[in-house]
Amino acid sequence: MRVGFNPEKENKEIVLENYHRVIVPVYIPNFEGYFADLFEVFRLCLDSLLLTAHNKTRITIYNNNSHPEVKAYIDEKYQESGLIDQVFHSKENLGKINAILAAAKGNLEPLITITDADVLFKKGWQEAVEKTFLAFPEAGMISPVPSSKVYKMFTGNNWFYGLFKGKLAFEKVEDPEAMHRFDLSLGNKELMYKPVHLEKYLVLSNKSTGGKAVMGCGHFVATLKREVFDKGTNQPAFIKIVGGVENRFIDFPNEKLGLLRLATKENYAYHMGNHTEEWMYEEFKELDPKDKSITAFSGKEFVFQPVSGWGQSVGGKIKQLLDRKKINLLVLGKLGLTKDEAQQY
Repeated sequence: MRVGFNPEKENKEIVLENYHRVIVPVYIPNFEGYFADLFEVFRLCLDSLLLTAHNKTRITIYNNNSHPEVKAYIDEKYQESGLIDQVFHSKENLGKINAILAAAKGNLEPLITITDADVLFKKGWQEAVEKTFLAFPEAGMISPVPSSKVYKMFTGNNWFYGLFKGKLAFEKVEDPEAMHRFDLSLGNKELMYKPVHLEKYLVLSNKSTGGKAVMGCGHFVATLKREVFDKGTNQPAFIKIVGGVENRFIDFPNEKLGLLRLATKENYAYHMGNHTEEWMYEEFKELDPKDKSITAFSGKEFVFQPVSGWGQSVGGKIKQLLDRKKINLLVLGKLGLTKDEAQQY
């Protein structure tokens, strides 16, 4: 039987002191083959995150049945750092998306960053992402890593916004070396970026705020407004990491809700892959605990402000037109590429 009165029944309201949640799913089952260097990569990832996250951040680590040494390391970091306030240990690998959904739907922060366990964070990544959200209230997803190849990927709302509310134009890539490093980190036989992609990317401007951001983004590291998870699908993911599972649970909801998909103009994070290289340690040495940022935001600034239903419809039709090669080339030319550049883009 129950004895006495639960005092928490009189303390009903949850007071949220933080506004930015970072979710890090990790799966390192052994230290052989593909996974040989991943533990060291994960250490660099987590340490760089702890050195760059501001004081209104809290971190969730979701361990998808990793090796016992990895589990012990995660528990050690949980005890050491006040920023890491949640650790989940699963005895089965439930996949990246289910790990993200479990953590996102169980927390209240208005901004939720999802990151792979092989990301090296740079100083200022949070400030840059959060300021971009303020410059574009309609944004739902912003990455600290720009890409020149995703300007047509789930960006129907962006095209409406750029052609009717803001401005679209190609600009010089600020950090082509970082984009090239990302390309190399993928380990593909052929590089993704052609020279023109490392020279120019498509930039969206907000005329009223003066804000600028690169069109589109990937999702190996990205910050989303929590509405993308709240108002998206409620179903679980039965596929771990392939078959378009991330499209279904992240990309489609963001676009369907009428939100913009953007990236910062400057590069603020690196994809390391599964193998460490000397440049990663050199970048890590640049991180100084004394430089740790203290946020000036409250969290209430990051409101849900989607593009209108009419705008979503128009944006979708514009995207369909851009799938036609002749129209796409014409638009790229109007936005600042030469005829030869447009052919290569």
